[in-house]
Amino acid sequence: MNERILISGAGIAGLTLAHWLARHGMRPTVVERAAGLRSGGNGVDVRDDAVTVAERMGLMGRIRERAADVHGIKFVDAADRPVARIDLRDDASVEVMRGDLLALLREAAGDAEFLFGDSVRALEQDDHGVTVAFEHSPARRFDLVIGADGMHSNLRRLAFGPEELFLRHKDHYFAFADADAGPGEDRWVTMFNTPGRMAGIYRSGNHPQAKAYFIFRSGRLDYDRGDVAAQKRLVAEAFAGQAWQPTAGLLERALADPEFYFDALGQVRMDAWSAGRVALAGDAAWCASPASGAGAELALVGAYRLAGELAAAGGDHRVAFARYDAAHRPLVDRKQQIGPNVRLMVPRTEGGRRLRDALARLPVLTAAGAIERRLRARTAVPLPDYRRAA
Repeated sequence: MNERILISGAGIAGLTLAHWLARHGMRPTVVERAAGLRSGGNGVDVRDDAVTVAERMGLMGRIRERAADVHGIKFVDAADRPVARIDLRDDASVEVMRGDLLALLREAAGDAEFLFGDSVRALEQDDHGVTVAFEHSPARRFDLVIGADGMHSNLRRLAFGPEELFLRHKDHYFAFADADAGPGEDRWVTMFNTPGRMAGIYRSGNHPQAKAYFIFRSGRLDYDRGDVAAQKRLVAEAFAGQAWQPTAGLLERALADPEFYFDALGQVRMDAWSAGRVALAGDAAWCASPASGAGAELALVGAYRLAGELAAAGGDHRVAFARYDAAHRPLVDRKQQIGPNVRLMVPRTEGGRRLRDALARLPVLTAAGAIERRLRARTAVPLPDYRRAA
């Protein structure tokens, strides 16, 4: 196989795709709107089949070396006194900072071609390939095009239609940014809640830089996604006057961070992830929202399956795309059931917060998580070893 495949987006899914497509003998080109890889970001979990994918890429040992080493979540009251803890340590998964994982995946992509600071402007498919017009580079022909450019995917808009057809608002907005390492407890995520709001600080055991987190409940807000100043005002207004003393300092530091990130908790729901010679992967296809805690897992496994099915089908994209969808969709459907996660992080009422804290003081949540992991392990279908298809 010698297919020329364009990947839009140099995130977890796009970089994983680049590695596996090249390994299967195809020629990937990655186009990324940003000038380079994002170095910051939040903690992401590599778990279950994603561990298998990382092991087959030869990366799992290095991922473990860069583990964030966070023990769990600590809930505090307005006086910063602990009221409950949930221990999230799990030998079967590893939490790593997104920027660290991206750096490892970029290295694993090897000789794949990269076009940074550019994006796709238009697509034109025919029976033999896709003509791609870029914002800055000359137009080129590819055999296939894969969109892995996030929840607000430009590629999805060009090939499938406006995002309003696929993006489901989940009634919350979130922000994260760098924070001073002073507040909070080392190796814990410290959270303070008022009804419909959460302010928190993430303290990795292996990174000096802490992260500030903010989530608040709201209907759809009218703001410009390109206007960062407006987004910062929304967060500042939502958390003004919080009783938890560290909030003011977290806000001040977060609002000054040039990599401040703000977005809605949203999900992407699509009946099909392909149209002709164009397919989608990662958040562009199935974003489960940050509340799922499954973004990295879905991206790694989905990209591995997509590249593997293309190799197994000998480059027949019609067969490969159908098999990819059928194999990966059950996992996506499970991970998009995020209701309990949102209620855990952001109780809607004061009564809900008290109930959450009471449950967190019992071993029931930790035990339930362990039981769920054992059930998944027993019922999981082994991930195909597509390396034999190369």
